[in-house]
Amino acid sequence: MVTYEDLKINLKETKEKVLSLRGCLEIDKLKEKIKTLDIELQKEVNWKDIKKIKSIQQEKNSLQEIVEPLDSFINKIEYLEEALNISESEEEGYLFLHDLEKDIEETKKNIEKLELRLLLNKEHDKNNAIVSIHPGAGGTESQDWAEMLMRMYLRWAEKKGFKVNIIDLQSGEEAGIKDVTFTVEGLYAYGYLKSEAGVHRLVRISPFDANKRRHTSFVAVSIYPEIEDNIEVEIKDEDLRIDTFRASGAGGQHVNKVSSAVRIVHIPTGIIVNCQTERSQHRNKEIAMKILRSKLYALLQKEQEDKIKSIISDKKDIAWGNQIRSYILHPYRLIKDHRTDIEIYDVEQILDGDIDVFIEAYLKRFSSVF
Repeated sequence: MVTYEDLKINLKETKEKVLSLRGCLEIDKLKEKIKTLDIELQKEVNWKDIKKIKSIQQEKNSLQEIVEPLDSFINKIEYLEEALNISESEEEGYLFLHDLEKDIEETKKNIEKLELRLLLNKEHDKNNAIVSIHPGAGGTESQDWAEMLMRMYLRWAEKKGFKVNIIDLQSGEEAGIKDVTFTVEGLYAYGYLKSEAGVHRLVRISPFDANKRRHTSFVAVSIYPEIEDNIEVEIKDEDLRIDTFRASGAGGQHVNKVSSAVRIVHIPTGIIVNCQTERSQHRNKEIAMKILRSKLYALLQKEQEDKIKSIISDKKDIAWGNQIRSYILHPYRLIKDHRTDIEIYDVEQILDGDIDVFIEAYLKRFSSVF
């Protein structure tokens, strides 16, 4: 049974963690910054510039998302300290020990959630995500693996309460998919999903092999932030080739009768974007251009970082040696992330969308709050 001493130690450690976070983040300076931004928001001259006001308000909101929860945690911990002391001094106070333990554990979990969110502090982490999945060599086997990954991400998004919109989907002849691009809409969707970019390797007994041999398949997953309209990305008309074709997906009588689907090729980079989900050709073109802008922006960022080793990250060989994660279904069952060394034996749980363990490990290893 838990004791008062156990709870005091637990609460003390929790308080020290919050105080450490507050100190490292220099909360007092952030509060002063919020006051300064409030003054700027009240100036009549600034209200003539909508973009400026929007920028100031966004900065203020971002700071408040850090300051307010940390203040709230301090108040909660002080309340729990007082409640613990009162309980200990009363004759039947021990009856409240279980409730106090639950409150302390819940507070600790909320602090850990905030700490994880603070790792999502890069420029586009709050944005929606654009996900593209491409099977490697291997025909039906790789295409089936691509569909399994698509389902995994769709289930993850559903559990997070994110909205998914499939932009382009090309089904395989026998099974699986040849290619898919979809958006995941929700706060920090890109920040979480960016850890999934790379080659995913599957080892299993193929359900498509009559001889029941073991197969290894590779699929590349590319993740891009959806770029806001106010970010300038130069796209010249002469650099584009725009084709229309008949949609091959859902749409009832509209399908295969009207050339509403759009394919845009950016000639200098070879980037190709398809969109066929909307009934309107104009709307499909609009969505395709938005995807193209995001991919070109990601390319531009990569050029600035490493002088462009390749045209785009998903052009790497979709093969052995480049995988970020291995999914082993035979001869044993194990999923291992090669960047963080996290190993999970509950394969079904992961393939059903419970991938937060990998996302959180990646963020904690490769990101920083400070």
